[in-house]
This record gives sequence, structure tokens and C-alpha cells, in this order.
Amino acid sequence: MLLLFAFILVPMIEIGLFIKVGGLIGIGWTLAIVLATAIAGTWLVRMQGMRAMADLRGSLNELRDPTEPIAHGAMILLAGALLLTPGFFTDAMGLLLLLPPVRRAALRHMATRMNVARFTMGGRQAGGRRPDDAIDGEFTVIDDEKRPAHRPSGWTRH
Repeated sequence: MLLLFAFILVPMIEIGLFIKVGGLIGIGWTLAIVLATAIAGTWLVRMQGMRAMADLRGSLNELRDPTEPIAHGAMILLAGALLLTPGFFTDAMGLLLLLPPVRRAALRHMATRMNVARFTMGGRQAGGRRPDDAIDGEFTVIDDEKRPAHRPSGWTRH
């Protein structure tokens, strides 16, 4: 229901703002502002996106929790989509999401509404054994290798 509300309300806000701003400064300047915010937003998203990727790589290399860099990257991606969408309201929301303090506040708000049931890191499995640990054991072959009753086709290797 919230998504339907957003899909109805946001275009109505954008149309109202276009009419109001276009009436004040003219259609040419209005379109120029929309184009300029799309170009500037693309550049800002690229710069912040590269920084977010570097933070993600750093957290993975140091075996730290990558949740925050991933969330920041997702919010930067959303900011880019909002900045590329023509309109003043979506541009304002996109520019706000490009501000790190706003993203941190949004992340804190989302964290209060989520409950993480399980989190593992560093390749540990149940019992504290790593997947690359060797286990010694003995085995016995129960079935001998089966041989086909016919000659294999050219499509198979033997």
C-alpha cells in the first residue's frame, strides 16, 4: 500500500513543482536545472560509488562486517536513480541520500527495525571447524566400476 501511495504521490508532487518553478523562472531554465542536476548527480554518484566500493573491499579484506558498506552502496545507487529521474522532489531526495550523515541516520533507523537472526563470517562452520581443515578417515569401495554394455559414442569420453 505504501508503494502504491508513493507511485501516486511522487508524480503529483513533481508535476506541481514543475508548474510552480516553470511559472517563476520559465520553461527553459526549468529544463536546464533538471538536466544539470542529472549530470551533476551522475558525477556525484560515480565518485561516492567508487568510495563505497573501496570501503566494501577494505571490510572484506579485513574480515569486518560488510553490512554498512553494502547498505551505503545501495543507498548511493538509489540516490543515482532519484537524481536521474526528472523532477525537483526526486533530485532533492537523491542529493540528501548522497550526504553520508543522512545515509548513516537512515541506516541507524533501519537497524532499529530489523532483527538479525544469524551472522557468520570468516568461513567458520558449526563446531568451529574451517572448511579447509583435513579429516583423516578410511573407506572401502562397495561397488566396482560399472562398464557399459555397448561401445561409447563419439560424444562421451572414457
